[in-house]
Amino acid sequence: MEQDHSVHVPVLLDEVVQGLALRAGAVVADGTLGGGGHSRAIAQLVGATGRVIALDRDAVAIERTAPTLADLPVTVVQGNFCDLPEVLDDLEIDRIDGVILDLGLSSDQLADQQRGFSFSADGPLDLRFDTERGEPASRLVNRLKAEHLADLIYAYGEERQSRRIARAIVEARRHEPIETAGQLAQIVRRAMRGPRRPGSIDPATRTFQALRIAVNEELKSLEIALRRLPDCLAPGGRLAIISFHSLEDRRVKEAFRDDDRLQALTKKPIRANQQECAHNPRSRSAKLRIAQRTDD
Repeated sequence: MEQDHSVHVPVLLDEVVQGLALRAGAVVADGTLGGGGHSRAIAQLVGATGRVIALDRDAVAIERTAPTLADLPVTVVQGNFCDLPEVLDDLEIDRIDGVILDLGLSSDQLADQQRGFSFSADGPLDLRFDTERGEPASRLVNRLKAEHLADLIYAYGEERQSRRIARAIVEARRHEPIETAGQLAQIVRRAMRGPRRPGSIDPATRTFQALRIAVNEELKSLEIALRRLPDCLAPGGRLAIISFHSLEDRRVKEAFRDDDRLQALTKKPIRANQQECAHNPRSRSAKLRIAQRTDD
C-alpha cells in the first residue's frame, strides 16, 4: 500500500545547506526530490526571488511530495538527474548556483510494499524507480544465466557469496518463477553460509541492492551526471552529492579530484553526527562530498 505522506527524513540537511553556500535569489537543482526535505529547506533559503528545480524519476514520489511544496518557489519535474541540462534548457535557464543529489533509496520507497524495495514484505519484485521504463528485477532473476547473475550481484552488491546465491536462484526458478521480494529474500537467506551475527544486516540486503542498481542503471546515471552537471553550474556554483555505499562514493571522489572544472571542497566526506545517526539510522552510511565550479 502506498504512503499518502512522506516518512523520509532528509540526511545531512544542515550540512548540505551550509555546504552549498546559497544566497537569496539563487537557482538550485535538487536532482533527487524524494520526500522534499532538501528542496524545502533550500527553497526557504533562496526565497521568492530564487528557484529550486526538483527532479525525481519516481512518479509516486512526485505525486506525494509536489503538493507539499506548492507554497514555495519549486518547479517539480519527473526525470533523471543526469538529464538536468535538457531540463534547464526546457525551462530556459542557463547556469545555476547549486546542485544536490541524495543518491540511493528513500524511506518512502522502502515503505512501499508494491515494488519490492522492502524484502520484509512480500510485494512484487520490481525495484524500479520509474515503473514505466526498463524491466523489473523479477525478469532479471528469471532469465539471466547463473554466471551473469553472480557477476551482477558481486559487482553491484559487493557480495562475496554471489556464486552460491546465483546457483540457488537458478535452482529455485526451475520449480516456479521468482515473482515476489519475499520469495527472493528467502532463497538468498537459505543460500548464505554461516550464522547471522546479532546486529548484522539481513543476508538478502546486498543482493537486493545489486538488483536495484542494475534495473535502474544507477551507476550509469551517476557517471553521466558527473560528466554533465559541472557545465550546468555558474562559476563558483557548488555540487553536493550524498552517497550511501562505496561504489557511488568512489566515483564521486574520483570525479571531484580529476575534473578540471571542479575544485573539491571536502578532502574527506562529511558524515552524520551521533545525534543524527540516533534519530535517523539511515544517515549512518551517508557520505557527503562537495565541489565548486572553477572559473571558466
